[in-house]
Amino acid sequence: MSDGPVLVFDSGIGGLSVLREARVLMPGRRFVYVADDAGFPYGRWEEAALNDRIVALFADLIGRHKPALALIACNTASTIVMPALRKAYPDLPFVGTVPAVKPAAERTRSGLVSVLATPGTVKRQYTRDLIRDYADKVHVRLVGSENLASLAETYMRSGFVDEAAVKAEIEPCFVSHEGRQTDIVVLACTHFPFLVNRMRKMAPWPVDWIDPAEAIARRALAIVDTLPKNADFSDGRDLATFTSGNPDLAQRRLMHGFGLTVD
Repeated sequence: MSDGPVLVFDSGIGGLSVLREARVLMPGRRFVYVADDAGFPYGRWEEAALNDRIVALFADLIGRHKPALALIACNTASTIVMPALRKAYPDLPFVGTVPAVKPAAERTRSGLVSVLATPGTVKRQYTRDLIRDYADKVHVRLVGSENLASLAETYMRSGFVDEAAVKAEIEPCFVSHEGRQTDIVVLACTHFPFLVNRMRKMAPWPVDWIDPAEAIARRALAIVDTLPKNADFSDGRDLATFTSGNPDLAQRRLMHGFGLTVD
């Protein structure tokens, strides 16, 4: 439905970084934010099981919210489930999130780039194919962080994060080789931008942290702009829904802070 909301889907709060950019670009469009907190974290799921879970979830989400477009604001999910979602729901446009390997390879001066992701994204063949296709002239280090997504969840709910823990997670990103140093770190999880200021503080030297949120939002806008413009969306509420059905008080406060009404 062209007059439906944009549905932003993630395993937790990470997709709020994409929602923030999408709202700037699409101020008249309604949004529904879906946090699959019952399945968090995705990085520890087996591929087939996660694929089946997300495809099944979308049957209900599409029926309830009738979105104009679905934005999968999660690298791990996007590298696994996009073909299955498009096959199962061919009438709904989907926009995925993939590691920003190509812009990093184009922008690096030292030729040393790191991709900071969840273990699930690191081990996907999709990620390695991106490096092969777009970064064959540079050295790309893949860093799978077990804990950063959870640290970001804690930070966004409580306002506190263990900086030593952040430092330990990002340290493998920083490489020195023959007088050159890593100069770009790709944030290949939508949770990570919420910790980028702490990452800057704990980094051994300055780097360019690439947050793909704006590029993802622009891709969604390009598709939304092709849909018939036959409604005014400005009066609708932006909603947040949790697959657990039982968000805690901190989650509710966070969603309220982003202007979302918990469904």
